[in-house]
Formats: sequence, structure tokens, C-alpha cells
Amino acid sequence: MNPAAGKPEAGLVTPAQPTTQPAISAPSGPQFAGLLTHEDVDRAADRWRVARARWRGRGSLRFRNLRLLWLLVGPGVLVFLGENDAPSMLSYSATGARYGIGFFAPFFVLTFVMGFIVQEMTVRLGAVTHRGHAELIFDRFGKFWGFFSIADLMLGNFLTLVAEFIGVRAGLSFFGVRPGIAVGGALLLVFAAITTGRYWTWERITMGLAIFNCLFIPAALLAHPDWSALGRALATWQPFPHGRGGEIVLLILSTIGATVTPWMLFFQQSATVDKGMQPRDISAGRFDTFIGAAIATAVSLAALLATTPLFQHGISASDFQAAQFAQALEPWIGRAGAAIFALGILEAGLVAAIAISTSSAYAFGEVFGTAHSLNRPFREAWPFYLILVGSAGAAAGLVLIPNAPLEFIILVVNVIAVLAMPPALAFLMMLVNDRELMGQYANTFAQNVAGVTVTALLIIAGLGFGITTVFPGILPH
Repeated sequence: MNPAAGKPEAGLVTPAQPTTQPAISAPSGPQFAGLLTHEDVDRAADRWRVARARWRGRGSLRFRNLRLLWLLVGPGVLVFLGENDAPSMLSYSATGARYGIGFFAPFFVLTFVMGFIVQEMTVRLGAVTHRGHAELIFDRFGKFWGFFSIADLMLGNFLTLVAEFIGVRAGLSFFGVRPGIAVGGALLLVFAAITTGRYWTWERITMGLAIFNCLFIPAALLAHPDWSALGRALATWQPFPHGRGGEIVLLILSTIGATVTPWMLFFQQSATVDKGMQPRDISAGRFDTFIGAAIATAVSLAALLATTPLFQHGISASDFQAAQFAQALEPWIGRAGAAIFALGILEAGLVAAIAISTSSAYAFGEVFGTAHSLNRPFREAWPFYLILVGSAGAAAGLVLIPNAPLEFIILVVNVIAVLAMPPALAFLMMLVNDRELMGQYANTFAQNVAGVTVTALLIIAGLGFGITTVFPGILPH
């Protein structure tokens, strides 16, 4: 039976819908023992709350819609705030410190628009098929491409995890915290987030941590930015900055390529499935993704604005790490502002570590057919949890190795991320256009135009970044 069959329903309550329904109790009792797994029961409980909010919510229509949206948001916010990870925030900061806001402020907005177009497709895939991204690739394109995609994802995710723990270590170094304590504490938080045995609880804990990505906003306000200059930049898209041509073009290519990374596709689709979202929830999932993209855009602009004092005063920031950025900004944004900035880098690395390790565990379980849900207890899904904790633990351990080539690892992470994107986006476009799989929820013509445009730009960016990394002399200086 086509999973997409049937008339689509609105995701939120409308005045035409009834607000009451006959009293029904959720299935329970010994007669159901052995028929339902822990995952089934927990997900059913989550869906029951959504159903009650949709049909029996108290108060005004607006209040019921807000409550329903609160129950359905999560994957979109997490994927975009997770993508605002430690390397990304340091990249945005370095851009503001070296080139100001004129060209790059609207450029950042454009990249997140591209990210929204891509991630919206994963919402529909997950809600309609109830299957993760890795599982769909494996089933629709065969074992070779399935194992290729997961090997590519696992390698990229591991190296990215190393970069996240580098960010955690660098952020806490501003406060004099030793590397072992900083990295070990972050690893414990990753472990603590998954001990609840409930997707809903894990999602809310991680979202609570993710909102601290907004710490960059007060740091930007303390820098007293020129708001009129920001307005002009967003309205007119000022000329390409003067400087080393090859360096700037490489920065543009890497920023585009990092907007949508493979882990984001795998994570949001699997989280949508684990949340139990249905086709009728697509509109809410789309809005969730928009919220995440909007917040992430604001935070990226805040990081850009927070470091413009360094640009204005001619301070070189080409080799700055998190603590060095905070220390350099202290004369202009104060000790409190510098501390906020360092804590923002810490949060960025921590939330990304949680999300990326979870995406690896989801993909592993989907491909190898083992239980892969945060609604499962450890005894039922121990391979899932071992991959999650093991990948994070190995990455954290690598960061603590004396004289480890951490700067080289960060460079390799960026290269692998952008080179892995062309096949990932090709699979995504083919899946979301598969009408046997998606039915009426397949891409429309307009969605295909937007998706193909973004895919083409990201493929060009990935190839361009890879070529210029291998052959740096190819671009003019």
C-alpha cells in the first residue's frame, strides 16, 4: 500500500475541525504484553499527546495551535542549531574579524535559505515513509550505495566530532579549565542526554542546550554594531571584499559547502521518524525547520557582528581559536562579553557532538537492521547506544592525545564534508521525487527547481573547494 495514499490533512487545528471527540483510552494491559515494544509504547504516548492537543485542546484556537506546534517542533531546530557548530561559529567569527559584514551578511542569509530548501525535503521523506535516510538509500539503491553512504557518513561524522570536542576544549580554555576536564565533562553530558530512554526527553534536553547558541547575540550587542551598516549590507549586497582573491573565494566555497552537511540529512529524517511524525504533521515540521534556519541565521550574523571590532581595528585573526577570539574581543566587549562568546563556542561544540553522534547511531541501526530509537532502553538497542557513545568517546580521546594533528583534522573535516555532499544530495533528490515512495508528497515542479538549483550550487561548491584545497595555486592572489 502506498504510504502516501489518502487526502492530506492540515498540520494545525482549524475552526472547521471539531475540538472534542469521544473519550478513548490508550491501549494498555497484560493482553498487549509481548505485542508492543518499549519503542512502540513510548511513541504511541507521544502521538496520543499530539492527538489530544489537536482535537481536545483547551482554550482559544491560537493557544491550541501553539501547544500543537510545541509538541511537534524539535528536529528542525536541533539540526540547524547543531549545524551552527564550533568550527562554523569560529569560521563566521573569523570572517567578521577579517572582512567585516558588507559582503558576507547577505551571503550567510542565502546559505541558510539553501539549507532550509534541502532540509524540508527530509521532513517529508521521514513523515511519509517512516524510514530513515540510510535505510531508504540501502533499500532503493542497493547494498553498494547503502554501504557507501554509511561509510562516508561515519568517517565524516567521526572527524567532525573531533572538531566539536576541539571547540569544547578551546571554549573552556578561556576560563582556565584543563583539557581533560573540559572534554571529559562534555562527554559525560553526551552520555547523560541519552540515559532517559525517551526520545521526547532527549529532544527537550538537547533543545534546552541548543538555545544557548543565542549567546552570540548578547556578545554582538556588547560590540555596539553599526545597525545601519548591517541594513545597507542586507539591502544592497555590497561588493566583493578586497584582499587575496584565492583566500576569499575559498572561504565562500567552504561556507556554501558547509551549509548542508550529510549528517544533517540523516539526522533530521531519522529524528522525524523517531518522533513519530505523520504526513499531516508536515506543515508543522516545515515550520519547525524554518524556525531552526531563522535562529541559526540570526546567530551566524551575531557572530559576524561580534568580531567586527577586530576588523575595524586592523587586528589579524587568521589563526585565532575560541579562547583567542574571546581574549582579543575583551577590550571592546568587556570581560562579560568575552566570557559569553567563549561559552557560545562551548555550547556550539557540545550540541553538535550530541546531534552528530546520534545521527551516526541512527544510520548504523537502519543499515544493519538493529533497533535504532531513543525510545528503546539500552538492553533492547545496545548496538545503537554503543555506536553513539563509542563514536563520541573515541573523538574525545583523540583530542586529548598529546601533539595530535588537530588543525589538520579540522581541514580534513571541511574537505570531506563538502566532497560528500554531491552524492548525498543526489540520493535525496531521487528519493523525494520517487512517486511510488512519496505519492502526492513528492516534489512539485517549483520544489524541484529550488532543489536542483541548490544541489547544483552545492556540487559546484564542493568540487571547487576540493580542487582549491588540493591545488591552492589555481586561484589568483
